[in-house]
Amino acid sequence: MSQDIKTDKPWGGRFSEPTDAFVERFTASVTFDKRLYRADIAGSIAHATMLAKQDILTNEESRKIIQGLEQIKNEIEAGSFEWSVSLEDVHMNIEAALTKKIGDVGKKLHTGRSRNDQVATDIRLFMREGIDAVSDAIRLVQQGIISLAEKETETIMPGFTHLQTAQPVSFAHHLMAWFEMLQRDYERMRDCRKRINVSPLGAAALAGTSFPIDRNMTAELLGFDKPAANSLDAVSDRDFAIEFCAAASLMMTHLSRISEELVIWTSAQFDFIELPDRFCTGSSIMPQKKNPDVPELVRGKSGRVYGHLVALLTLMKSQPLAYNKDNQEDKEPLFDTLDTIIDCLKAFADMIPAIKAKKESMRTAALKGFSTATDLADYLVRKGMAFRDAHEVVGKAVAYGVEKEKDLAEMSLAELQSFSADIEEDVFSVLSLEGSLNARNHIGGTAPQQVKLAIENAKIIIKQK
Repeated sequence: MSQDIKTDKPWGGRFSEPTDAFVERFTASVTFDKRLYRADIAGSIAHATMLAKQDILTNEESRKIIQGLEQIKNEIEAGSFEWSVSLEDVHMNIEAALTKKIGDVGKKLHTGRSRNDQVATDIRLFMREGIDAVSDAIRLVQQGIISLAEKETETIMPGFTHLQTAQPVSFAHHLMAWFEMLQRDYERMRDCRKRINVSPLGAAALAGTSFPIDRNMTAELLGFDKPAANSLDAVSDRDFAIEFCAAASLMMTHLSRISEELVIWTSAQFDFIELPDRFCTGSSIMPQKKNPDVPELVRGKSGRVYGHLVALLTLMKSQPLAYNKDNQEDKEPLFDTLDTIIDCLKAFADMIPAIKAKKESMRTAALKGFSTATDLADYLVRKGMAFRDAHEVVGKAVAYGVEKEKDLAEMSLAELQSFSADIEEDVFSVLSLEGSLNARNHIGGTAPQQVKLAIENAKIIIKQK
């Protein structure tokens, strides 16, 4: 009976009593790491192929193993595979099923590797696929931004600093700022992918293996750029997962900022945009309410992703080399980060192109708050006045406007000339909203001509990988 107990686990030979039931549940990871099954099977197929090529397995043994693994994959995807907590993780579940299916030859699959390099390989394969999905989702959001911006290049809204009216801008120009934020997120994800795409397979437990394996071959079979250079580092660090969560956190910061603007703009106080009903909900008590729940929830989920980043940093910070069981805790934060950001991006990709701009509300708002004050100062500078002097003149004009409740464009020529004799009739073209926008006709400026060029350039960018 004791012999049966000792062989109950693949590693049970050294133990003289069964694992405590609580410990078995506490240490098991199969309930969440089973989603690594595709990566695990792909890694095992590459490993078996290499073992045969190196004459560590026979071709027939390798063929049986690969065939068995492919059958297991089909069973998992069909929903007929039985996962067992007693087998701890995705690796042992698949290996046990393989041995049951093809006999003792299944036990040879683990020759020359460890669960340490196996799980590190699985996570990298999984995250590589995940980053590709995130990248595609970012591109869909960017396409939605472009689609909306193309319709709004002539729409004028107030630009803000400190949430105070600053200068008039094109609504499309504001939207294209979102595009640029997400473009950097896209580039960070692609850059992160480069460091993920390194193969730990063959590092074994921590020191490599005494078998004559070919790590370059398995790296190539799995689409990695190269094998990891140090076996200790390959199995123990999760900096690539932390880097992904850091990039995801930055992206969620951007999505949260965009969400905040959407929430503000849909309010009755701003009334700049309308979101389609399908992205909003109502109130259980106030029948008039239309709540922007989707952007509010995206804004809230930023904290969730930040928490996962902190969790992984904390997880890794005190670990000595090499692998430690602590690293079992990397998967749930990592998986949830990936799921969360893809869902948020999907929501934005559907919602942004469906936004309806309330052009008149935006224009009315842009006419308030002396948004063309800087244009008047620039006008005076062009007339030969030093900028600091012009700033003071316009400040006095604004103070007068506040007192009289008049915007600069609403003042008469005589009123404006009372502040400077340099002001002439042509000043009113400068003080118009359209004049203010068109004056900023340079790369990165808000002039409609420049915004249209930015949109065309963005169309080129999103075709790139």
